[in-house]
Amino acid sequence: MKDNIHPDYHEINVVMTDGTEYKTRSTLGKAGDTLRLDIDPKSHPAWTGVHRMVDTAGQLAKFKKRFDGFGIKSTNS
Repeated sequence: MKDNIHPDYHEINVVMTDGTEYKTRSTLGKAGDTLRLDIDPKSHPAWTGVHRMVDTAGQLAKFKKRFDGFGIKSTNS
C-alpha cells in the first residue's frame, strides 16, 4: 500500500437521540470530536414502526406552500 494516502482513523464520541453515548473509531473530524445523531435506530421508523415527519431544512414547509392550492376537489356539492 502507498504511504500517506489514507485518512486519519481515530476515536470519536457518538450521541444517540436519547442521549446515550458511545465511542467508536471513524475518519470523521478529529480525535475526540462528537457526532450527534438526529435519527438513529432508536428513533427511525424502519425499526420503531412509528412514523414522524422530520423537516430539518424547511423542505416540507416549502412543499406545502407550493402545492397548497392543489387537492382533490369534491364533485358532490
